[in-house]
Amino acid sequence: MDERTGTGGPTAPGTGPDLGPAGWHAAPAQDVLERLASHPGGLSTDEAGRRLDRYGPNELTRQEGPSAWTVLVRQLASPLIYTLLISAGVAFALGDIPDGSVVLGVVVLNALIGFVQEHRAGRAIQALARLVAEPATVRRDGQWTQAPAEHLVPGDVVSVEAGARVVADLRLLNARGLRADESALTGESVPVDKAADAVEADAELAERRSMLHGGSIVTTGTAEAVVVETGDRTELGRISGLLAGVEDTQTPLTRSITRLGAVITKVIGVVAVALLAVALLRGYPVADAVLAAITLAVAAIPEGLPAIVTIALAVGVQRMARRRAVVRELPAVETLGSTSVICTDKTGTLTRNEMTVRRAWVPTGHEVEFDGVGYTAGGRMRGADRLAPDGATAVRQLLEAGALANEAHLDGDGYLRSVLGDPTDGALLVAAERGGIDLQALFRDRRPLAVLPFDSQRQYMASTPAPVGEEQVVTYLKGAPEVLLTHVDPAAAAAAHTAFDAYAADGLRVLAIARTDGVHSDDALNDDPPNDDPLKDAALELLGLVALIDPARPGVVEAVAECHRAGISVKMITGDHAATAAAIGRDLGIAGEAPPMTGAEIGQSSEEDLRERVRTTDVFARVAPEHKLRLVRALQDGGAVTAMTGDGVNDAPALRQADIGVAMGRAGTAAAKEAADIVLGDDDFSTIRAAVEEGRRVYDNLVKALAFALPTNVGEGLVILVAVLAFPVIGGVPVLPIEPVQILWINLVATVSLALPIAFEAQEPGAMDRPPRRPDEPLLSRFVVARTAYVGVLMAAVAIALFLLVAPAAGGTGEVAQAQTLAVTSLAFFQIFYLLMCRTLTAPVRTIGWTSNRYVFLGIAVLLVLQAGVVHLPFLQALFRTADLSIQQWALAAAAGAVVVPVVATEKWWSRRKSSLVINERNAR
Repeated sequence: MDERTGTGGPTAPGTGPDLGPAGWHAAPAQDVLERLASHPGGLSTDEAGRRLDRYGPNELTRQEGPSAWTVLVRQLASPLIYTLLISAGVAFALGDIPDGSVVLGVVVLNALIGFVQEHRAGRAIQALARLVAEPATVRRDGQWTQAPAEHLVPGDVVSVEAGARVVADLRLLNARGLRADESALTGESVPVDKAADAVEADAELAERRSMLHGGSIVTTGTAEAVVVETGDRTELGRISGLLAGVEDTQTPLTRSITRLGAVITKVIGVVAVALLAVALLRGYPVADAVLAAITLAVAAIPEGLPAIVTIALAVGVQRMARRRAVVRELPAVETLGSTSVICTDKTGTLTRNEMTVRRAWVPTGHEVEFDGVGYTAGGRMRGADRLAPDGATAVRQLLEAGALANEAHLDGDGYLRSVLGDPTDGALLVAAERGGIDLQALFRDRRPLAVLPFDSQRQYMASTPAPVGEEQVVTYLKGAPEVLLTHVDPAAAAAAHTAFDAYAADGLRVLAIARTDGVHSDDALNDDPPNDDPLKDAALELLGLVALIDPARPGVVEAVAECHRAGISVKMITGDHAATAAAIGRDLGIAGEAPPMTGAEIGQSSEEDLRERVRTTDVFARVAPEHKLRLVRALQDGGAVTAMTGDGVNDAPALRQADIGVAMGRAGTAAAKEAADIVLGDDDFSTIRAAVEEGRRVYDNLVKALAFALPTNVGEGLVILVAVLAFPVIGGVPVLPIEPVQILWINLVATVSLALPIAFEAQEPGAMDRPPRRPDEPLLSRFVVARTAYVGVLMAAVAIALFLLVAPAAGGTGEVAQAQTLAVTSLAFFQIFYLLMCRTLTAPVRTIGWTSNRYVFLGIAVLLVLQAGVVHLPFLQALFRTADLSIQQWALAAAAGAVVVPVVATEKWWSRRKSSLVINERNAR
C-alpha cells in the first residue's frame, strides 16, 4: 500500500491499462507520476522496499550456459568419432592394445581441441547484465541519497547529470540542457536532445525525447526523472531477451564437414560389413575377419581431418590477428570467406564517429570547403584564395563565432587528438584551426562572461565572451537554422534557406551561427526557469551556416567497391535519419536505386515482403534491435551467408543471429564483443574486407589440404580391400600389404605433417574476383572427388605393386615385414610428390612461386627423418612392425611415388584447357 496515496502501487510497467497504447514516452509527466503512484518527492523507504519485493531487483536475468561436461560430450557427437570409438573398442576386445590405444588417443585429442574452443563462447547476456551495475542518485523520504542501481523500483525519482550512465528506463520530469548518447541502443551517431514534453505515441525508440533508457550515457545537462521500468522490462532487458532467444547457427564449414563425415561413415560402414562377409567366406578366422574390417575402417577414416581443419583455421586466426581482426571462434575464419552479404553499422565502422565541418556559407554568397577528417591535426580550408575581401572577412568572423559559441576543448596532438565535450562543438574548433585561426590567441582574453547551454526547446546555445579593448560586448548564438533564421534579416534568411536546403539534401547536418550586439547580463543568459528564452526578442545578425558530417573512414570506398567486385552485397544499417543515411550510402558507393527502408517499414512488413525488399535495398535507417534481427533472418532465409557488424548493445542479438558476427574492438560495448565471432581491433570496414580475403584464402587452403589427405584414405582402403579379396591366408594368418598400425602412421603422422604446411600457402590469384561460394556447396566439389578417386587408385596400385615385388608367394615373417615397409615408404614418397602438386589445385605451382611457402619443404624434411626412424630404429621397428630397407629399395620407393607428378600435371593441363574452351565459347556467343 502506498503511504501517501493509499493505492497498492503502480500498475505493471510498460503496458498497463492506465497508460493504454501510448506508453510512457507519450504520457504527460504528471500523468506518469500519478499512474506510478509517485510524486516529485519520490517514494518512501518502506514503499520502495515493498516495490522491490514485487518487481524484483533492477538486474537483467543471467542465462547460464551449458556445463563444461555438456560441452565436452558434445565434441563426441560426430559419425566419424562414433566409428573410431567402435573401432577402438573392438580392437581392445580382440587384444590389439597398441592399435586401440592409438585410435582412442586420436578421439581424445580431437575432443579436447573442440572443448577448449567452445567453452570460451556464450557470455553475451552476462556482459549485458554488467551494464547496469552503477549507483544512482534517488530521492527517498523527500531526501536525495545514493542507492545501488539494483535497488531502484518503478516510481523512484532520480537525478542525472553529465557523465552518468543511465541505470533504468526513466521518464523525464524536467531537464536543462540535457543530451544523451544513445548510440549503444539506437545507433544514433550524435548525442540526442532530451526534454520533458511528451512525444507521439508511435515514435521510434530514437525519437522518444522524453525518455532516458538504461545503458545510455548523459553527455551534457541535468535532469530529474521517474523510474518507469527496471530489470528485464527495460529496453536493455528487451534486447537481452532477444539475444537469449537467438539460436546459434552452424557455419557453412561445420555444415559441410558434418555432411562429409556422415557420407564417409555410411560408405565405410557398408564396405566394412561387406568386407567382413567376404573375409568369412574366404575362410578367415572370425577374429581376423573382424580385424580386417576394422583395419579397413581405420584406413578409410581420415583421422587427421579434425587436426588439419583446426590447424588450417588456427593459421588463419593468426594471420587475421596481424590484420587487426581477432577471431573468437575458429570456424568464423572460413565463414567470412563464404559471406555473400555484409550488413554494416555506419557510425564508427564506415565512418569515423567524429563530426567534421565539410562546408561553410556566409551571407556574402561565398562558400568554402574543408578537407581533413575528424579531430586529427591537419587539413585545411579550400576556396579561401577565391574569396573577395568581404567574403574572407565574413568567413573568418563565422569561424571565430563558432569557436566562441562553444563548450568543448581539444585534447592531445596529431592522430591521438580527441574532443572533451560535444562532438559538434569539437568540429567547430577544428574548422577554425583549419581556417587559420589561432585558438589559443582567440581564447586568451575572451573568457566567457555568460553561457546559455543548448536546450531542446530553444534549439540553440549562446555565449557572451569578454570583449577585448574597446570592443563592444557581443553575444554569439549557434543552433538550428529553422529557429535562428526567423530572427535575422529576411533577405539574408532567404539566401541562407537555399544553402540550407542544398546541404540537407546531401545528408549534411547544418547549424546556423549568428550574433547580437549589446550588453547581455549574466542574469539574462542564465535566467530561470531554464525553458525561458532570454534572447527571443533580440534582432540577430546572421554570420553564416556550417555543414557537418561524420566522414567516411579512409579506404572504405575502395573496400566497398572491392566487396562488390567479389560478389558481396554491402548493406548499411544505421539509426540515423533516412536522408542522412541515403546521402552517406551514395558517397560510399553502397546505395543502389532502391530508396532507404526505415525501421517502421521493417516492422510493418510481412516475412515474405521483407525477404524481397532486403534483396534490392542496401540502406536501412532508424533501425531498432528487433529490426536488425529481422533483417538478418530475412537475408538468411533468402539463402545468403550474412555477416553483421556492430558496436552497440542494440547490435548484440543480430550479431549472434548472423552467420558471422563482427564487433568493434575500440568503440564496441562488452555485449557486442561477447556476442560476436570476430572483434576488429581498429573498428574499420576495410579490415572486414581484408578478413574476407583471408577467409577465402583459408577455405582454398583447406580444400587443398583435403584434396591432398583424402586420396590417402581411399588408397589405403583399396589396399586392404584388394588384400582381403585376393591375397592368400598363410598358416591361418591373412597376408596384408600394410599393417593396421602402419596405416595409422600414414594417416596421423605422414599425412598430417604434410597437410599442415598447406595452411600457409599463398593466396590463389583472383581470390577476390570470384563470387562467394554457395552455402549448400559441398566441401568437396566433383573435381576434387574425381581427383581423390583416381589418385587413391594410383596410390593403392603403387603400394600393392611394390609389396608384390618383394614379398615371395610364401615367404617368412621377415620378408613380409620388409615388403610391407617398402609399401609404406612408397606411400610416404607418393604423398611428398603429391603435396607439391596440391599447392594449387588447377594452376602450375609457379603461379604462386615455388619458394612462397617454406613450410612445405620443412614438412617434407620432417617426414623423411621420421620415416627413416620408423624404418631403421629398432624400438620403432618393434612398434610399427617394419624392417630395414636398402638404399636401392629407398630409391625404388621414391621413383614409384614420383609417378603421381606427370599424372596430376596432365590432369591440370586438361582442366585448364577445357575451362579456356568454355570461356571462349561463351564469349563467342
